[in-house]
Amino acid sequence: MSQSSQPASPYGTLPPASAPATRKPVSLPRLQEMHARGEKITMLTAYDATFAAVADAAGVECILVGDSLGMVCQGLSSTVGVSLETMRYHVESVTRGVQKVQGTSWIIGDMPFGTFHESKDQAFRNAAVLMQAGAHMVKIEGGGWTADTVRFLVERGIPVCAHLGLTPQTVHALGGYRVQGKTEESAALLKRHALELQDAGASLMVLEMVPAAVSADLTRAMPHCATIGIGAGVDCAGQVLVLHDMLGVNLGKMAKFVRNFMSEAGSVRGAMEAYVKAVKDGSFPVNAQHAW
Repeated sequence: MSQSSQPASPYGTLPPASAPATRKPVSLPRLQEMHARGEKITMLTAYDATFAAVADAAGVECILVGDSLGMVCQGLSSTVGVSLETMRYHVESVTRGVQKVQGTSWIIGDMPFGTFHESKDQAFRNAAVLMQAGAHMVKIEGGGWTADTVRFLVERGIPVCAHLGLTPQTVHALGGYRVQGKTEESAALLKRHALELQDAGASLMVLEMVPAAVSADLTRAMPHCATIGIGAGVDCAGQVLVLHDMLGVNLGKMAKFVRNFMSEAGSVRGAMEAYVKAVKDGSFPVNAQHAW
């Protein structure tokens, strides 16, 4: 079969590994500059080399190796059962994929449940595992007590992405996958925790399932920490989606704030490029008060 008669790849065309990079690698200063000038930051989850390479080629600035892999890759009912060793393995895989193509995306490794709760020293040891596996930053869920841990890590050269609102690792304590910050009291607590995390040195902050008005207020209040929304409205500094959700292959019930970009594109890369464009121009997500 000639090359011209080969079936088209569902992933889309990738530049060869030897191709020169057309974009500069994303760095923390660059993300901070984007936030300062109001350019939207794009983030997607990825868990293996191939999808990470496609995301990198599609122009996704940040790849989150999320513990959501427990649900979409391992079939678990929540993220609680994901181990540090599993996260290390997937961070390594994603890093290899990104390096094979353009090598530009900023890689964030999720700290799984139980790996940063005991002490700041425990958090550093486990964060170091993910950094040595190739992550440029680690993500930590929760507010309040986590601020001291974030400061400890940042002071030791480990960039941190915080995560507030719906925190999947504590879904049992929250009573399920529910919107957070709906009341005046809970919104005030969310803002206090967010400002504490910014002061501790967090550079990015995922806001999950938070009312759009609350997310917009937090985004304006935090010039030094870019908010990344998921079900949190269009006014966040950037957006993130679980890869499988935006490709329409979720095994469970699709959240209302998710958009199936694969249905609008002819390939995975096309879907990712459409996602990047929609985030950049503000057409995703729909800025409804109850976008979930």
